[in-house]
Amino acid sequence: MHRTFLLVPVLMAASACSDTPASNSEEPVGMEAPEPAASEPVSIIRPDIEEAVMIPLEALNATIVFRDSGSELSDDSIAQLETLLEARQLTEGGRITLRGHSDAGGRDEVNLRISQERAESVRDWLVENGVAEGRIKVIAFGEQNPAEPNALPNGSPNEAGRAANRRVEVTVDVPAGTMIRAEPAFAKAAEN
Repeated sequence: MHRTFLLVPVLMAASACSDTPASNSEEPVGMEAPEPAASEPVSIIRPDIEEAVMIPLEALNATIVFRDSGSELSDDSIAQLETLLEARQLTEGGRITLRGHSDAGGRDEVNLRISQERAESVRDWLVENGVAEGRIKVIAFGEQNPAEPNALPNGSPNEAGRAANRRVEVTVDVPAGTMIRAEPAFAKAAEN
């Protein structure tokens, strides 16, 4: 019995691993891996899989809204804070700034006090849930920086605007150089 072995693919694979060309200078069609674009990192093991691209982690900004004139956290506020606890920015250990705000109803000193109390209630909740108090800075603004107008053009109270102004703005900074894995391009294309 006479057997014939096909050695061309084996020789080509061997020649790809050495500096010397294979004895067969003609390469079979379809055996070449496509060359990746210079800007697209790919795996050397599986050219069809992109390598992870690392990008800087950005600071997180969130707003905790207080629906009434007090400083007590509502169920909605607590749900927002629970989501915040899961954020990568929070686990990286950066500084947390809480900026308390109020609407323009009432006297300035009362509004300043209530904005302080709102920021402190957010701080207290975060500390109760494992965030180090030393990471948190509280700033009270009172009615100084409204998110929405407190009054309508005719001078009457803008209740929706006042509700939007009763808030604590949360900023979670991240240590410089903190990187995260970006989504691969093919994952974004699959979503479309």
